[in-house]
Amino acid sequence: MKQTTIRSVLVLAGVGLVAGFSGCATKPATEFEAWAEPRPLGKELVTFRPPRAATNTSTPPRTIEEPTGGLTLRQALALALVRNPDLAAFSWDVRIGETRILQAGLRPNPEAGVEVEDVLGTGDFQGVREAQTTLALSQLIELGGKRTARVNAARFSRDLAGWDYEKRRIELFTQTAEAFVEVLNLQQRLALAEETVGLAEKAVEAVNKRVEAARTFAVEGTKAQVALASVQIERDQTQRALEAARQRLASNWGNSQPRFERVEGNLESTKSVPDLERLLERLRQNPDIARWATEISQREANVKLEKSRRVPDVTVGGGYRRLSGPEDNAFVAGVSIPLPFFNKNQGNIKEAEYQLAKAGDEQRATELRVKTSLGQAWQRLAAAAAEVAALKGQVLPGAQQSFDTVSQYYTEGRLGYLEVLDAQRTLFASRSQYFRALSDYHQAVIAIERLIGEPLVSPADQP
Repeated sequence: MKQTTIRSVLVLAGVGLVAGFSGCATKPATEFEAWAEPRPLGKELVTFRPPRAATNTSTPPRTIEEPTGGLTLRQALALALVRNPDLAAFSWDVRIGETRILQAGLRPNPEAGVEVEDVLGTGDFQGVREAQTTLALSQLIELGGKRTARVNAARFSRDLAGWDYEKRRIELFTQTAEAFVEVLNLQQRLALAEETVGLAEKAVEAVNKRVEAARTFAVEGTKAQVALASVQIERDQTQRALEAARQRLASNWGNSQPRFERVEGNLESTKSVPDLERLLERLRQNPDIARWATEISQREANVKLEKSRRVPDVTVGGGYRRLSGPEDNAFVAGVSIPLPFFNKNQGNIKEAEYQLAKAGDEQRATELRVKTSLGQAWQRLAAAAAEVAALKGQVLPGAQQSFDTVSQYYTEGRLGYLEVLDAQRTLFASRSQYFRALSDYHQAVIAIERLIGEPLVSPADQP
């Protein structure tokens, strides 16, 4: 009995050693990150990165507070990149990818089992007198480089998550800039509408004086009142549009109600239109294009992973057997291996190969789509720049001069109010068109910067 106890202890110690070896032999390197290298566009701004220790709440830290007065474009971008909940959600995918690398590098757990034979039978095998009790331990040994292939595939998947984060960062940067330009444009248009309302009110006052002095027909007073009501409606509509635009801008950093009062910027700041060929050369910074190197590597890793799975694994085991009848002890050992007669993972291997072949076509389609979008954005930029130049150089000065002249003639009684109203509408429409063209120009600049992944005017393009 003492010998049996000693052997049992030895077997249990062996089990512990094997289990300890299996556990200690797997410590894949996970203390690294693979955030994609930020594109130059907004690279200097801090973005939200989740901590390694996950908590119940993952709300981005409020390290930057929204101002209550004026808001600059840089402040808006900084707020969005740190506090946007959608971008924060994308950032967790990188952390999740790191955990999958960890899991992919772990070895299979050993299996322990107890088996009792020759019990509860008939004759000599009644009860448990002839029982054979076996305590066994088995370990699956992976062959074909499966563990390495799993880790590589998981690592490239994690890297793709980093690229998805960078793509979303650029999209958020663009989205915030577009919303900022929209608010700035509506502020300008509201100021124009307020000015137009002021002109209309002065016109109503002047017409009423002429009517009272019987120097003009009363119907002109009615026309002046109608014109005033029309521009007041236009002003109110612009005011409501501005409030909606302010809410859209604030939503980029998670605020449903904006705290800022106004945005600060110069809508009339424009630059010369760059050459399209030079812009096409800068498309390498586009995250949709740059990510394809990692995408192809990840699909190649999937092919290797599926091919490694066609190699059968080996299960080795051993144990201790106690024979109750003769009260003898024995050791048992065994090896098992699947016979790959039918399932050699052919379908999964072929699918992975097709996915890799598909990547080439998808990459070319992406490059074509990005180049086409850049060409269209460049056309919008060129058209908007030409319109801004024409309006600023010819239309606006002419409309202003015409309005001033007609107003003077009306004061002198040489023209009727219809001419004044027509000149006023022309001036208002011209200035509205000018601000709309400026907005189109800046929106096109933002679209191009999104596509090339960097500011439109780079040091190489500056004189």
